[in-house]
Amino acid sequence: MTAGTPTSASASTARSAEPELAEPVVAEPAVASVVTIDTDHAPEGSRARWFLTQSLRPVLVYLASRAGTVLVATAVASDTHKPVIDMLTPWDSSWYLQIARHGYVNHIPSGSGNPAQSDLGFFPLISLMTRFTHVVTGFDWSISGLVTTFVLGLLAAVAVWWMLRDLFGRAGADRGTALVFFSPGALVLSFIYSEAAIILFVACALIALRRRRWVLAGLCAAVATAADPIGSAAIVPCVVAAWVAIRTRGEWKALAAPLLAPLGIASFFIYLWAHTGSPIEYFRAQRAGWQGGSYFGGIPGAFNHLFHHFFADPDYAVKAVSVVVVVVLLVIFFKARPPGTWIGYVLGVLAIGAISPVIGVTPRLILRGFPLLGVVGAKLPPLWFEVVLGLSALCMATLAMMAMGGPLWTP
Repeated sequence: MTAGTPTSASASTARSAEPELAEPVVAEPAVASVVTIDTDHAPEGSRARWFLTQSLRPVLVYLASRAGTVLVATAVASDTHKPVIDMLTPWDSSWYLQIARHGYVNHIPSGSGNPAQSDLGFFPLISLMTRFTHVVTGFDWSISGLVTTFVLGLLAAVAVWWMLRDLFGRAGADRGTALVFFSPGALVLSFIYSEAAIILFVACALIALRRRRWVLAGLCAAVATAADPIGSAAIVPCVVAAWVAIRTRGEWKALAAPLLAPLGIASFFIYLWAHTGSPIEYFRAQRAGWQGGSYFGGIPGAFNHLFHHFFADPDYAVKAVSVVVVVVLLVIFFKARPPGTWIGYVLGVLAIGAISPVIGVTPRLILRGFPLLGVVGAKLPPLWFEVVLGLSALCMATLAMMAMGGPLWTP
């Protein structure tokens, strides 16, 4: 962040350059003004080099975070005598790879629970991108999936950094990006999962909305909605931005964003309709294989299990602790007065998690609500930030070890 206080003339110029949408919700207009001045004065004729030089900061943060999970994977692989590649493709990775290789099945197996699980319970974006990587590179399917998510995560780190830089300057963006990519849920960025794609395209959509690039924002949000049900929360900031633009400036072209945003999820459901005969086959597959129980039962269920069994089941304990963490994060988040589009997205993510019969709030859900982590990281005092980042990275390593099937410690 540029030191010193801008003159009244320069501050006025910067405010006029800021998108009007951001003005009612920017907590520190002076900060935003300084950042705008710095951005506008990028060296002429070398903007690309300047952009790449600035982007090196989040790239290094991302590489450091991934190096940590790879070290954990290597240690667990050595302990369990399994290939490292197996450590990096656990859980749902196999479903995404199955879709990439063979496409979707056309019916849900009979029964409930594990016997009824099928790839119809997963969105298509990561599998489509993995197939593209495989065709272009000729890599093995697992390697293709890992390369895809690694590149998406790298680009996501850059997008998050620039998104945060708009409001908090370079130092704030550094801290916020670090907290996002060293958060406990960030372990899945090293797997074949959808989080990297969601973060990338939602961050791009939020940047585009701030700059009133309505079509670009809608298209980015549409891609996010094809990645995962949580990605549909990207529709919320598009609606918020369009409502503000129309109400304050009569800018009806802002409707392009919310009209385009649902195209990803709508296209998937139309495909399912043609492929299986039902546009809601995804929901039926989830209910049959994973999401049994009453809606809104995830959060109460986690606390009920923790109350009766304490920490006997780490999964429920982590979910209960995550709820408490989210409450604390929300207090700091709202005190920072972030843009309304960011608030809309975060609340949309948390609402979708709360509706789930089993998910509730998890480290992965918090990761997908990344503006929450980014703002908190940018606003924490330096000493508190260092403590929180250290604990967060330790939790990420611990959860990664648990996810990969390794022991938490050896006697």
